[in-house]
Order: sequence, then structure tokens, then C-alpha cells
Amino acid sequence: MKLLFKLQSLKLLWTLKPSNRTFHVHPRLLSSDVYSQYESVRQGKQEIPKYFNFASDVLDKWSEIEKAGKRPSNPAFWWVNGKGEEVKWSFEELGFLSRKVANVLTKECGLQKGDRLILILPRIPEWWLVKVACMRAGIVIIPGTSQLSAKDILYRLQVSKATCIITTDKLAPAVDSVASQCQLLKTKLMVSKGCREGWLNFTEMYQNQSADHSCIKTKIQDPMIIFFTSGTTGFPKMAQHSQGSLGFRPLLSERYWLDLTPSNVVWNTADTGWILTSIASFFDPWVFGSCIFMHNLPQTDSAVILNTLCRVPIDTLIGAPTLFRMLVQNDLSKYKFMNLKYCISGGEPLNPEVMEQWKSQTGLEICEVYGQTEMGVICSVYGGMKIKPGSMGKAAPLYDVQIIDKNANILPPGQQGEIAIRSKPIRPLGFFSEYLDNPKKTAETERGDFYVTGDRGIMDEEGYFQFIGRNDDIIISSGYRIGPFEVENALIEHPAVVESAVVSSPDPLRGEVVKAFVVLSPNFSSTDKKSLISDLQDHVKKTTAPYKYPRKVEFVKELPKTITGKIKRNELRDKEWGRT
Repeated sequence: MKLLFKLQSLKLLWTLKPSNRTFHVHPRLLSSDVYSQYESVRQGKQEIPKYFNFASDVLDKWSEIEKAGKRPSNPAFWWVNGKGEEVKWSFEELGFLSRKVANVLTKECGLQKGDRLILILPRIPEWWLVKVACMRAGIVIIPGTSQLSAKDILYRLQVSKATCIITTDKLAPAVDSVASQCQLLKTKLMVSKGCREGWLNFTEMYQNQSADHSCIKTKIQDPMIIFFTSGTTGFPKMAQHSQGSLGFRPLLSERYWLDLTPSNVVWNTADTGWILTSIASFFDPWVFGSCIFMHNLPQTDSAVILNTLCRVPIDTLIGAPTLFRMLVQNDLSKYKFMNLKYCISGGEPLNPEVMEQWKSQTGLEICEVYGQTEMGVICSVYGGMKIKPGSMGKAAPLYDVQIIDKNANILPPGQQGEIAIRSKPIRPLGFFSEYLDNPKKTAETERGDFYVTGDRGIMDEEGYFQFIGRNDDIIISSGYRIGPFEVENALIEHPAVVESAVVSSPDPLRGEVVKAFVVLSPNFSSTDKKSLISDLQDHVKKTTAPYKYPRKVEFVKELPKTITGKIKRNELRDKEWGRT
């Protein structure tokens, strides 16, 4: 399916906007020609501009603003590793270094516009340099997490047809073990102080390169990034995004989930392989000229995170629900955050109990965002907006989000159905282009005039959305439809529960029943398990509708999760149904 950017006018799109807020960017933000096009687009006078490149039209413009002394002295990028090493780059330095990397990729490696490059790096500065460099050269980036196995890497190399890979010396052996099966792979670059046969040393090459590079001209619909979906069901698919869907969208819907200025410092703890890092630690903060802070965080350590918040003037913290669940296990009264004002959770719903604990100990609200790899941010709670516990906010600008039934009919407020985004007659800017080489899966996302997310939810009278669960996570027991999140919310309110995952389990009488996999608090590790199960069941019966209580409970040390921190309920469900 081809992404439709040749819009007759944005006027129709604007009428679909669920909010009366106005969105605009400062004229200094864009190069003059792009800004004039942007203004015309915003006012509905013309189509989306034909050409756009985030590196030249946004990052380089901020560099010019810096040189003119019209931006605060904040760095554009600030990195620490917890061992005394620190990197701070201005936009000018970011431009200088990324041009050197662009020359490595094009002159030394022979990559051309449209070639695909797999980037598997942890939270280190080179990840940002390579991404900017690829945009300058028109190379399509395929991010991956450092937790990928050799089998995962093989799958991605073969399916994507990537010709180049950049990774660390830690993953290089895994790449070598499968490289012979990847005939299209021509170049291997290693970020390391050492050498390895068959690999080019990225660090040495870019340091010795010229910084004289002209950014390639890219069309707004040109491919920019390919994300492999998290794979909670089936093999990961390749969701392709364009220069427009990720790079230009935040210019149109400026403060749709981040309310930033050039003085702000943003820290997102998500893995580099996840779309949230591309949005929250790259595109959206840099649209505002904000500082992106990053800690290497080899392991997610609550003490390191809390101490960093006390030492660094971070005002916006972004992370998966697991981050906040972990942080509230600490005595937060011992920590005095230096400048934290805004906390955001995304990836899956955050339990209201955790939000209450965080607020009671820190005085700070947690704003939720809801999105997908294919769409970016779909719903959000933005600054100043009323927070409703259990709600993921309202539809983001440019998206007409509705709850629909199986026939694509819009359901009234309060009625459960599938979360969907209107995709016809105009496919909104922000949508992924397609699932590459998988037209069947791309077509399956459409129902009537809507893109269906595969998630179930409810919208209230005020336009707030509540997440119920994935379609395949819904439990139907004795005719009752039960969302796992409702049961998990009830369980986490019990002091014995650190985390839980709820799935269906076969039952000869009811067809299927609720089963809870529970991670216990250390304080309850020696408690009699039989009596504890009974206690947990009684607690859920009192907290929510009794028919939702878990008839089966199993205690586990940890829950299986995707690389993005989402609980892999499908894995637990398959175990229960004997499919593994």
C-alpha cells in the first residue's frame, strides 16, 4: 500500500483533529523555503511539501540558530556512562561529526541512497551520529536492540536485504556466525577500540574523514527507517517509515505529547531498537531544539536512574511502565530530583496504583502515551490536561481515533470495541508506509475507512481512551469478556505483587479461565503459597468484578518480555494451551 502524501488539501485533515488546540512552529525552526511551505500547509493553502530532510531542514537550522547566539547554551546531546565518561555536543558539533560519518558510509563503504543499513548499538553516542549521517546520505536505517541473538540478526539481515551492518565488538561474533548466509551483506562496521578480521573500525574511519558533505535531497515520502515490530505474535514484520511520517509530523503537530523548549533536557530510558527512542530521543525533542540526555545504562538500575535525576537537570523523564513499577519499589523520599517536572509512560498501560504511589512520593503526575510502531504516538496525556487514572489520554493531532466494531461502524462512548484511526479518504501524515514485502499483512490492517490497531478499548464522553487489551489477549470465560489489564491492575494493588501477567488458560467447564503469573515482592517470598493464592484471589474479587478473579495463579521469578519491555502474554498463553 502506497502512502498517500499528495493531499488535495490539509483542510479536511484539520477538520478531523480531535482537539481545538493550535499547533505551530517558530519560523526560526525551519529553513526559509521549508518554513514557507510548512505555513502554507498549516493554513490549508497547499499540499505537503515535496522535499524534506530532517538533517538539513531541522538539525542544520538549529546549528545556524546556535551560531547566531539565539539558542540557550544547553547541549543538543548529552551522554554519560556512569564511569566518568561524558559527551556533550552542540547542534554544530552534531552536524560536523555526522557529516564525517556520512562520508564513511558513502565514500568508504560505497552505500547509496535507498541502501539499507542495520544499526545495532546500545545507548552510545555513535547511534545518534549514524542515524543523522544516514539521513544526510538517504540511507535507510534499520535499528535493532543489542539483545538480539545470532538467529535474530540472521532473520533481519535476510529479510531486510541490508547491505551494511554497524554494531559493537560484543555482537560481531554473532554476526560472523551467520554472515555467510547473507549474500547481500557487503560491509561490516564495528564500533570498538580494537580490530577484528573482516570488519572495518568505525571509530577510526570517521575520526579521519573529511567533514565536507552535502546533504542529499530527499522527497518527503522517501523511506527513512524500517522497524521490526516487537513480535509478540508471529515473526516480526518490517514497518517502513518515511521522512514525512517521523520527521515532518512533529513539525505539524508541535506539542502533541511533548511540551518542550530549547532549554529543556529530556531523558528517555527506552532501548535504541524501539520506535519510542527514535521519537523521544531524536525527532521530537530536536524539533524543539531541546537537549537529549542519555545514560549508557547497561542494566536498568533504579539506584542509577534515581541518582542521575538528582544530579542532572532533567525535566522530562520518559520510560516504559516497567521503569516506574521498578522505581516505586524504592523509598523515593531519600531522593531530591534536581529539576524533574514531567514524567511520561509508554509502551503499554501503566497501573493506576503505580501512578498513585509515584505521585504520593514525588508529587509528580505520570502522563501516559499510547502508540504503535506503525503509527508513532496515537493518544497522549499532554501537559496541563486532566489526568484520568487508567486512561491513555486523547487522540493525538492529525489522527481521528475511534472505537469501531467488526464492520467498521463507529461505536458510541462507553462501548468497547477496537481502537482504530481513520485512514480514508486521506491517509494522515504519521502513518507507516507499509509492511515491506508483505502486502497481505498491510491490507489486513485496513477495515472500511479505518486502520485497525489490533487493540481493544473504550472512549468516554470527553474523548479519553482506555486500553482494554490486545484482541488476542482478551479472555472469554463462561461468556464474559475479560481484559487482562483489569485483573493485573487489581493484583498489583496487593503488597505481595511486584508485577503480574494475566492470560487465558483452558478449562473443561468454562472453556477458558483467568490465570495470573505473579512476580512476588521479596518480603513475601517465604509466605505459604497456598494461603497467598487464596488471599490474592479474594483481593481481586473485592477490587473488581468477581468473575474476573484468577482461578489459577503461578508464581514466577520474572515475566517474559519483548526487547521494548512489553510483557509477552502470547508466550505465557501458548504455554498454558500446550502450543510450545
